[in-house]
Amino acid sequence: TIYHKPQAAGNKMTDKQFKIAIAGATGAVGKEIINVLHAHGLRTDLALFASSRSAGKVMPTPYGDITIQEFDLERVRKEQFDVIFLAVSGSFSLKFARKLAEPLEASSSSSSAAHAPLVIDNSSALRLAEDVPLVVPEINANSIPEGCKLIANPNCTTAIAVMALWPIHCAFGGITKCIMSTYQAASGAGEPGMQELIAGLKEHHLVNEKSGE
Repeated sequence: TIYHKPQAAGNKMTDKQFKIAIAGATGAVGKEIINVLHAHGLRTDLALFASSRSAGKVMPTPYGDITIQEFDLERVRKEQFDVIFLAVSGSFSLKFARKLAEPLEASSSSSSAAHAPLVIDNSSALRLAEDVPLVVPEINANSIPEGCKLIANPNCTTAIAVMALWPIHCAFGGITKCIMSTYQAASGAGEPGMQELIAGLKEHHLVNEKSGE
């Protein structure tokens, strides 16, 4: 296994325009996925899905203003996206991830083969599933079996840690033990966690102002 350098924006991979959907687009993870796609120069026909509470709202993105759609399994499948990101809860992924990755049979009027998108699940639901590759692309993208249409991501702490540990592992013949303490970011709780942090900082600042500190 070799260490894969991240793809640079503007390379051949980004020359193609991908049809991409993001489920859970209004949350902190969904918004970050949009920003990362744009930062890497990926050209995309982007569709955003969320719950009925957000459906119909217009969301500003680096790709322009996009109207949020209510998630519906059959509607999403029929759109024949190239890639579907799931920035959702574990229960949502358990219910829909495998169904989204199933091939959609071509219509009788079409000569094209059955279509299946690549589904990338960011929740914890499938990380231990034996038939779903757990992938950090810079490290083990070549472990994805040919034809695989569903992959999972490790959590934020693991993904960051292995990016530093993998080159050491390769250079020195393997890491046999690693003891790590983590202090999870407020962003791990999503938008509510970040809003709670902001409110707490404001309250702390006001208390210090009143006390003269």
